[in-house]
Amino acid sequence: MQYNFNAIEAKWQKKWSEEQTFVAEVSQEQKKFYSLDMFPYPSGAGLHVGHPLGYIASDIVARYKRHLGYNVLHPQGYDSFGLPAEQYAIQTGQHPAKTTQTNIKRYRKQLDQIGFSFDWSKEVRTSNPDYYRWTQWIFMQLFNSYYCYNTHKAKPIEELINHFEEKGNSGLNVASDENLTIFSATEWKQYSPEQKEAILLQYRLTYLAETEVNWCPALGTVLANDEVVNGRSERGGHPVHKKKMKQWSMRISAYAERLLKDLNQLDWSDSIKEAQRNWIGKSEGASVCFKVKNHQADIEVFTTRPDTIFGVSFMTLAPEHDLVKTITTSKQKQAVEDYIEAASLKSERDRMADVKTISGVFTGAYAVHPFTQEPIPIWIGDYVLAGYGTGAVMAVPCGDQRDFDFAQHFNLPIPNVFEGVDVSKEAYTDKENTVITNSDFLNGLAGKKAIKEAIKALEEKNIGQRQTNFRLRDAVFSRQRYWGEPFPVYYVNGLPRLIDEKHLPLVLPEIDEYLPTEDGAPPLGRAKNWAWNTQTNQVVENSKTDHISVFPLELNTMPGWAGSSWYLFRYMDSQNNEAIASKEALDYWQNVDLYIGGSEHATGHLLYARFWTKFLNDLGLIPVEEPFKKMINQGMILGESAFAYRKKGTNEFISKNKIGNIEVDPIHVDVSMVNLSNELDIEAFKKWRAEFESAKFVTEENGSFVVGREVEKMSKSKYNVVNPDDICEAYGADTLRMYEMFLGPIEQAKPWNTAGITGVHNFLRKFWKLYHNGEQFEVTDLPASKEALKTLHKTIKKVTEDIENFSFNTSVSTFMIAVNELAKQKCNAKEVLAPLAVLISPFAPHIAEELWEKMGHNDSIAKVPYPKFEEKHVVEDTKTYPISFNGKMRFTLDLPLSLSKEEIEEIVMKEEKTMQQLAGKTPKKVIVVPGKIVNIVG
Repeated sequence: MQYNFNAIEAKWQKKWSEEQTFVAEVSQEQKKFYSLDMFPYPSGAGLHVGHPLGYIASDIVARYKRHLGYNVLHPQGYDSFGLPAEQYAIQTGQHPAKTTQTNIKRYRKQLDQIGFSFDWSKEVRTSNPDYYRWTQWIFMQLFNSYYCYNTHKAKPIEELINHFEEKGNSGLNVASDENLTIFSATEWKQYSPEQKEAILLQYRLTYLAETEVNWCPALGTVLANDEVVNGRSERGGHPVHKKKMKQWSMRISAYAERLLKDLNQLDWSDSIKEAQRNWIGKSEGASVCFKVKNHQADIEVFTTRPDTIFGVSFMTLAPEHDLVKTITTSKQKQAVEDYIEAASLKSERDRMADVKTISGVFTGAYAVHPFTQEPIPIWIGDYVLAGYGTGAVMAVPCGDQRDFDFAQHFNLPIPNVFEGVDVSKEAYTDKENTVITNSDFLNGLAGKKAIKEAIKALEEKNIGQRQTNFRLRDAVFSRQRYWGEPFPVYYVNGLPRLIDEKHLPLVLPEIDEYLPTEDGAPPLGRAKNWAWNTQTNQVVENSKTDHISVFPLELNTMPGWAGSSWYLFRYMDSQNNEAIASKEALDYWQNVDLYIGGSEHATGHLLYARFWTKFLNDLGLIPVEEPFKKMINQGMILGESAFAYRKKGTNEFISKNKIGNIEVDPIHVDVSMVNLSNELDIEAFKKWRAEFESAKFVTEENGSFVVGREVEKMSKSKYNVVNPDDICEAYGADTLRMYEMFLGPIEQAKPWNTAGITGVHNFLRKFWKLYHNGEQFEVTDLPASKEALKTLHKTIKKVTEDIENFSFNTSVSTFMIAVNELAKQKCNAKEVLAPLAVLISPFAPHIAEELWEKMGHNDSIAKVPYPKFEEKHVVEDTKTYPISFNGKMRFTLDLPLSLSKEEIEEIVMKEEKTMQQLAGKTPKKVIVVPGKIVNIVG
């Protein structure tokens, strides 16, 4: 019987859908397992073969856990707000919702045909109002909360208001803006409502503030740091500038210590944990205040090396520092302004990474050394970041390499404060083995003692104090675009107010264009109906704004990470209209047991999701403090690009083997035009692009044109994308699933090679044949042979270990070995073939279901108990002994391992082959090592 994979796969996908095989509900009698993939953004290009890699891995684990008796939640949905749909809307005028819906339909079809065991009844889409209603609701909870460092928790803002009414704001240990005005309870009570609201914004966990952002004029929006590469937008490659704008921000910095500490309890890779540690960036040290000469201004710096304060020879401010324009002299003004403009074109990431380029400008101003009272020149340099620390550094060139390079480049002094150390060629950065010199009261002190004494002196003189600093900054939460969650906020006298929760969701309005307005307002500024009537609690026409009962709504929308920061909880109870999920569902499913996704989200998404989870836990809304217990970052499947080589300055293409010394330019070719022998379809290539229509071709002797190959990232721009639809059509979804796992370890990058897929496909055909005799299905109830049971149980043991260790590539190899052995043994025993079908089911579910049904089962194989490994079947009870004569092996003999030394010798000496070798001679001795060898010495 033929293995008709297309018909088999269509049959079972339909059956799973109709019978809701993978729907998971709360079941207190069962252990739970929550397997989750980072949900996809539904782009217009659809899936390529690299996208399903992580989904296949998580699906194998989900199916495996069901076999073990777990109640498995394995949902899927769409991160459906995003810039690409908006850019397409700008170009075509088509509403992003329509584009997104079309793209989701395609994604769903592609995902279904790969045979994933997703529970689609829990599907979420971040752009659906019934979903973003709850994203808006969480924003409101953040707005109505503050963070208390004494309890290390978020608390309702009402508690803070009560404190203000009783004690004012002195002595509070809470997260807030800097440079607060101290007030008493009496003063608080005398403030107007507007003044009170302005003060509360300095404490709320989401707040409005003037923030320096990455502004992309071409996209008309602010971009996150991880969306900017080399000073350009990651999407589209447009220039990005630094710009100050009034933005919503999230006070994630309040959670820095918890985010750092709790990494220790997570089963994540060291590389991802380290990326988060570096992003959070905890530093212990001191804050120091430097007065600016001839100005009523102070510069606060943070340093981890207060012991080197006498080595300060200049100060460097970030180009964006608030004081730069104030203190710069008229003589230096133009140079400083030019430098600030140039620095604004670089992303912070690029500035941090570029250690070779040294640049800066003197402001003309001087600071006063807090101990020596000597003047210190103040420079600006782009190696200092406005958002890290205070945006200013006290430069100690003898102890910091960047300061050293800067000082050498600009011929600034490099005073040495380290005893017995030469700093003429490089900075001395060893913090532990340091003895301080040329430093007044610190002379002769070493390491931690010097730091301690320096901080003590700073505190005694009231010019500094001990401080812990974090690199992690508050997250900008506004985007100047249309396709995102609207803020549930309106403005009264320029101050934000929340609409009532019961009126959520605040739904995106219709607009005629998706560009910013002519006066630079975000696209929502084009909406005719985008004002809030506080009497009717409805959205009304902007023209009706009267500032009595009708007020303007927020024009920005939320960033892409808003909806993805909490989606794991919505999956638990996605149809709930009363809460993000029921208490029963939240208490049962808790958090994600296995999370699989790309390492590109190591800092952004994962930090934000951890932040929101901790916040929701603080308020008692969810029972967990971490969203993802275990996480695996799948490697990338790389494309095998094809290149046709064009002779320089011509439109003549040279076949790869004919190039010789000819100068050529490699041109990317669509891989669909190249066969498995790397031969180009010349006619298809000519029709592909107008410029190639009249091209000439120098071919091989046999008339073929051979292209070059190179492994690169799989992308549309490189024309090396392989569509999973084509693979499923030609080879089947089970083949695709097993081949992607067979390519290599899940965490590593590996190249795709369509030619290699035939090996896995042939294996599945061979597996199918195990259950058939020619055209007939043939599985018997007769007992299996000892050899077949041994093969089965070896396979159970190895595959189980591999799944538990996420070594899916070696599982596929194990299946191949097992099928080869069983085929040789001519095994058709149900005792072996039934558990084998269950064993392979997580990897190749369609073929497993079909064979399971053919064996007489009416129920799906999906929840059949997992085969149990039995040691007795793999314990060796015989040994193949090499029988040697004078050290030379002449033949082998299979003997039971239970035999004694004497019994082995007796059997060997009676063996006919032994008698032939001895030819009537009596051996001098017989050496027997049980379980190893027999050597007869003549």
